[in-house]
Amino acid sequence: MLEKTTRVNYLFDFYQSLLTPKQRNYMELYFLEDYSLGEISETFDVSRQAVYDNIRRTETMLEEYEKKLHLYEKFQERQQVLRDMETELEAGKYPEQFSRWVTQLQELE
Repeated sequence: MLEKTTRVNYLFDFYQSLLTPKQRNYMELYFLEDYSLGEISETFDVSRQAVYDNIRRTETMLEEYEKKLHLYEKFQERQQVLRDMETELEAGKYPEQFSRWVTQLQELE
């Protein structure tokens, strides 16, 4: 469950600008603020089922965006390359300039 929540949070970070304000609100409250379906339904004066349906549809949309754009996948790959570079750097296998490049890449993330 935690892995799914983490994935949805990342997808939300990457694709939230493609969502409607209502979708963003529901997702923020549910996944980031840890509101329950009942609390969200009370806040927006809608049924729990309506909130649940909206969140599930939005999750599906986020997954579809990821299938097309691969932003999260590329992010994960960049993170792995950075970890590999840091490991090699700590082992002293690269020159000083390499260290500056790693730092620059980390700042971009």
